Amino acid sequence: MTSSVQPTAYHADFSTRHIGVSSSDILEMLNSLGLSSMQELLDEVIPTEIKRQSKMHLSEGMSEAEILEDLAVLAAQNKPYISLIGMGYYGTYMPAVIKRNVFENPAWYTAYTPYQPEISQGRLEAILNFQTMVMELTAMEIANASLLDEATAAAEAMQMAHRLHKGGRNIFRVDADTHPQTLAVLRTRAEPLGIEIDVAPSGQAYTQESFAALISYPSSTGQIRDIETEISDMKAAGNIAIVISDLLALTLLKPPGECGADIVCGSAQRFGVPLGFGGPHAAFFATRTAYQRMLPGRLVGVSKDSAGRIGYRLALQTREQHIRREKATSNICTAQVLLAVIAGFYSVWHGPEGLKHIALHAHQMACLFARSMQKAGYKIRHADFFDTVVIEAPEKAEELVFRAAEQGINLRKLDNGFSLSFDETTQPRIVEKLLSLYDVTPVSPADSIADKFCRKSAFMQQHIFSRYHTETEMMRYMRALADRDLALDRCMIPLGSCTMKLNAAAEMIPVSWPAFTDIHPFSPADQTQGYLTMIARLEKQLQECTGYAAISLQPNSGAQGEFAGLLAIRRYHQSNGQAHRNICLIPESAHGTNPASAHMAGMNVVVVKCDAGGNIDLSDLKAKLEKYGPEVAASMLTYPSTHGVFEEGITQVCQLVHQAGGQVYVDGANFNALVGHSAPPEFGADVSHLNLHKTFCIPHGGGGPGIGPIGVAAHLKPFLPESPLNGANAVSAAPFGSAGILPITYAYIKMMGRSGLIDATAIAILSANYIATRLHPYFPVLYAGRLGRVAHECIIDIRPLTEKSGISNEDIAKRLIDFGFHAPTMSFPVPGTLMIEPTESESLAEINRFCDAMIWIAGEIEKVISGVWPQQDNPLVCAPHTVQEMLSEEWSRAYSRTEAIPQQAMLQPNKYWPPVNRIDNAFGDRHLICACPPLELWDFAAE
Repeated sequence: MTSSVQPTAYHADFSTRHIGVSSSDILEMLNSLGLSSMQELLDEVIPTEIKRQSKMHLSEGMSEAEILEDLAVLAAQNKPYISLIGMGYYGTYMPAVIKRNVFENPAWYTAYTPYQPEISQGRLEAILNFQTMVMELTAMEIANASLLDEATAAAEAMQMAHRLHKGGRNIFRVDADTHPQTLAVLRTRAEPLGIEIDVAPSGQAYTQESFAALISYPSSTGQIRDIETEISDMKAAGNIAIVISDLLALTLLKPPGECGADIVCGSAQRFGVPLGFGGPHAAFFATRTAYQRMLPGRLVGVSKDSAGRIGYRLALQTREQHIRREKATSNICTAQVLLAVIAGFYSVWHGPEGLKHIALHAHQMACLFARSMQKAGYKIRHADFFDTVVIEAPEKAEELVFRAAEQGINLRKLDNGFSLSFDETTQPRIVEKLLSLYDVTPVSPADSIADKFCRKSAFMQQHIFSRYHTETEMMRYMRALADRDLALDRCMIPLGSCTMKLNAAAEMIPVSWPAFTDIHPFSPADQTQGYLTMIARLEKQLQECTGYAAISLQPNSGAQGEFAGLLAIRRYHQSNGQAHRNICLIPESAHGTNPASAHMAGMNVVVVKCDAGGNIDLSDLKAKLEKYGPEVAASMLTYPSTHGVFEEGITQVCQLVHQAGGQVYVDGANFNALVGHSAPPEFGADVSHLNLHKTFCIPHGGGGPGIGPIGVAAHLKPFLPESPLNGANAVSAAPFGSAGILPITYAYIKMMGRSGLIDATAIAILSANYIATRLHPYFPVLYAGRLGRVAHECIIDIRPLTEKSGISNEDIAKRLIDFGFHAPTMSFPVPGTLMIEPTESESLAEINRFCDAMIWIAGEIEKVISGVWPQQDNPLVCAPHTVQEMLSEEWSRAYSRTEAIPQQAMLQPNKYWPPVNRIDNAFGDRHLICACPPLELWDFAAE
């Protein structure tokens, strides 16, 4: 007998897993706002004129099982051939202990940029290891905490040299044997700044016409040459010397720092980071201490805490664009911290001898192939090489490359020949297979690095690189560092503008699949159909979410997206014969990256004032347009505003700029308040970047990875970035930027579906308004809309309390650590305030825990105001408190231990204890140490 009951599968709606509040929670929150429905709230928050008119044509949500099946089908369409293409991208083995404990561990990938050092000591130490490794291998004096990719690192070096050079020269000399994608990005970045790129062969004499010169060591085709003499010639001609190098090669080669280089940069990808179809990968950048204040990106330094213990922090932060704005030395708002951490751990795991062994293996495989081919009568282009061999075969190259591809091996086709780059993963059987394809008999290899080019100096002798070579010790070390940090896996991170939302495990899983990780960015299209199909679908999804006509996924950070968008505007004006338009109008409330991006795009910034409500001052905008109208290229603004409000006059702002002939750039940092409810093109925007690491769930990774694609209206589509190999306007080294993490956003949109995305935006707005309402009696909300509501974030004003008590917003930020919270965004966009963004992922319980902590802290401030506690000795100015402090025999504070850590602060399960007290920032800058300090210096903090 057949049962009439059909089995059904239970699939929980993913959006209910992603959104942190239940339907009963929503009713409770609405009730606290005096509202009866979500629609009533949205009508009060979102101005009628900017409500979306078109429908998002997205399917309804998939389950986790369904999306993994969908992505598995796409992955199966990729063909991860053995790649010997090279060009800065190499096969590598990520050690399993690092993959399991870092790459796949939310304690590492959900962390934020370590601007609050007391709760970031673990990742700061890991980054310091990376910096130390870079300094040691390059023999340079200082290195940063990573950049975006090798090509943009080279561009940063070019711009830094241009600033350093005082001679008024504008020619930048580039070695002709440089990776083509690097040349493409250099050209993109040089043009708006009036820098002329001069590509010349290495033998050509250096002249006094150029301000700097870049050489590749080894070169793109693998040549090792005498760069010491070449650098000497550069400097004699008044050029700053920049070297692009390979960290693995530098275990065997004389390092650039010993050859006189001023700047050394490159990629750390081959230190355990997968190919990922182009990224994300950590670039490195090293220079001389004389140039430390011009160094782009972030820099980890050693300091001390208030108890005199060693502590780490981001050093020399006044260089960064969020402080210096248009005067910033760099516009890198997103480093590649997670990937730098992996590369640093890779060097810790292998140590100097292990790295040298890996380098020798790659070199020996190259020598085996080269000597065998040479013996068979083929000509080798370069006598001295590390891992890359060029075979001169003008008439047979096409055939030989094709034959290898038929056997699942990709080579690089060159004019008159082809090249092969060998790596850690190249086994002798692969080389023998290639040789057999070419009917060549293997012969014994001989080294191909002349003694004069060999490294004689020791490197990485610090204790950290010799201690953790067993898996037990390494596992415990990484766990110890993770335990020192506060990431999203522990608690809410209520950072305004940064949107620290859930990074679901189902979204993350495919990022580890070999069919996505093991694809070279320049693999033939017939091997990457899964990626290309997913990318095309994702572009369409983002078009539906934004309302824009076209999307480019190439920019690999939010700042790169800003730059790419402004370049599109610049080129649009040029195409219309209006190249004279070079002014960008930017509100004084704007993100610090905005004016820096405008300057990089060759525009001059004119600041537009904001009114008392935090909105763009329309009268000042009209005055600026009246004054500069024919010269206005663009207006750059954020919506909802950086003040956390839906400005009612946004449509008029866009109309005014368009009437003056300008374009409207809408910064997408706050797009989490728009998805499904507003479409920027409908209220007048021409271009926006999106932060996939904010709104669309790619994790922040401790300060990177990030992706900042741009959406444009139809008239700007011809000016989007194209492939760095065969197109124009490239802003990143790979055609699709950090493609290896795009499956995360693809999965998020697919699982949320149209309804889930609309609900997520609504709940983000509800949660922000709930927090604003609860906290307003204690910490007044600085800006609100016409009906007293905020958008998806709110700014609370600490300044009145500071005037009465002396307690600053920083004191509150540090005190929140005692309650197990990361602080909200400090002093941005208004000094002396805190900006809070809960996102849609947090539960009501966690939101209430945060509000309760803030209200408790408000009570503590009242005790300071009333004189119960002295202004200089209270739980706020002494925060955060460590376990060591609480267990010490002596206690001389003006408050008790139970007041230091009250019961309210113990509500977090498995309470977080910071490993250090408050870090002394000024001391760290006065005693700048940016590498692992030797053991004898570990008592320097007692000075």
